[in-house]
Amino acid sequence: MNELDDEAAMELALAEAAAALEHGDVPVGAVVVRSGEVIAARHNEREALGDPTAHAEILGLRDASQVVGHWRLDECTLYVTLEPCVMCAGAIVNARIGRLVFGASDPKAGAVASLYEICADRRLNHRLPVTAGVLADRGGELLRTFFLARRR
Repeated sequence: MNELDDEAAMELALAEAAAALEHGDVPVGAVVVRSGEVIAARHNEREALGDPTAHAEILGLRDASQVVGHWRLDECTLYVTLEPCVMCAGAIVNARIGRLVFGASDPKAGAVASLYEICADRRLNHRLPVTAGVLADRGGELLRTFFLARRR
């Protein structure tokens, strides 16, 4: 089986982010990869579901846990187009994700590198490697376009 590299997996997350636009959600996408295989792919669905917790990361973690058969996702890498918020960073730590890769930084709500460093906090019982900035320009442009259209 061909191993997905970070850019190829982020391309899939970007496609998920674009799908969020179809129902008016903020375009953020996430994919979970285990052993080179995508086991979950989701996008924000807060508007579609009327659920404040329906972030791409949370939905992806739920789906991946169903595939794996338990809540520990230590053999998985989560790819997300935008730096996770506090809620999602906490869920990532609690799911014991093996690695996180994100695209665009979020200076207003980012909880992995921008405002907080939850995934690296030594006070927590799990820390994980993080790779930031993968295809960040493309994810950022999707978000800028979305919010510009909303302001008009």
